[in-house]
Amino acid sequence: MRRQQRRKGAKAQRRNVLLFLCALAPLRLSAPEQPVASIQDPVSLIRRASSVYRGLTSLQADFVQVIEDASLGDTLTTTGKLYQSGQNAFAMRFADPPEEAIVIDGRYTWIYTPSTTPGQVIRMAVESDPVYGVNLLARLLDRPADRYAATWLRKDEVNGRGVEVVAIVPRSANANFSRAVLWLDVDDALPRRIELDEAPGVRRILTLSRLRPNAPIARELFEFRIPRGVRVVVQ
Repeated sequence: MRRQQRRKGAKAQRRNVLLFLCALAPLRLSAPEQPVASIQDPVSLIRRASSVYRGLTSLQADFVQVIEDASLGDTLTTTGKLYQSGQNAFAMRFADPPEEAIVIDGRYTWIYTPSTTPGQVIRMAVESDPVYGVNLLARLLDRPADRYAATWLRKDEVNGRGVEVVAIVPRSANANFSRAVLWLDVDDALPRRIELDEAPGVRRILTLSRLRPNAPIARELFEFRIPRGVRVVVQ
């Protein structure tokens, strides 16, 4: 009986060790073992995604954004619609929290978050380098093969669509994130999901759905109208 118990204990210990090692594997950026023929070239994948993105006249999508802060033990989930027209106009219009917005009108960036900073809107000059701006898509897809080291992770699905999963790490220490994972659509190469490690313990997860490339977008969606009683904080 004791021998059987020892054997069962040893098996359980080996199982727990294997589970622990499997949990660590993504942190090492090492993809699961795959037949050689199935492994993709990550540089080609991100170059294709960049080429498609930069060639768009416009893009619309629904989004769900989750920000996880391990240091605070907090998770913030927001939803809304994302709009982009060319390279100079961008907006995230939030449905939850309502009325919140991040808008780039070509001249200024406006950040309005009354749920956390009521009574004010931040206005900033548009960044000349999109890597440092609030447009997350431009930050990741502007010349990614030059800016980032890429690793192919696996094939996957997002909302029923086939994707290639690629991790990218900035080559420069000046980037405002340490690592990102992109779920790139197999058909149109556009990202369906993005995970961004922005600070120690802080991760941003953006999931896009109902993407509508090159559809007309009303110009007023890229105009921020200052609500009555709200002061402008210039940065």
